[in-house]
Amino acid sequence: MTVYGIPNCDTVQKALTWLKANQIEFEFHNFKTAGIDPQNLKQWHKKAGYEAFLNKKSAIWRGLADTEKEAALNFDGALPIFLEKTSIIKRPVIEDGDFLFFGFDEGVYQNHFLKK
Repeated sequence: MTVYGIPNCDTVQKALTWLKANQIEFEFHNFKTAGIDPQNLKQWHKKAGYEAFLNKKSAIWRGLADTEKEAALNFDGALPIFLEKTSIIKRPVIEDGDFLFFGFDEGVYQNHFLKK
């Protein structure tokens, strides 16, 4: 299982704390230092639609020029933004086999990880 995120993000910290407390093993992928592979983004888009991981509540989104926001109205236009400004990706991203989840929701985590 891989957890994608930024270590200083409060939501990522909550998720990591929960996973560790429940002894769930994972690899952490730091967007800030390792970036993100476009193939990951394409797979996530195919599974969930890019709108599921485009964080429009982020400061990064609010700081985009109108032309960039307009470009992000479709995945092909949003892809370069995701690659350049990884903080615009909703975090954490949990990838565990076929399970893909964006954000932290204790109920969803319990359902997936503790009811296996």
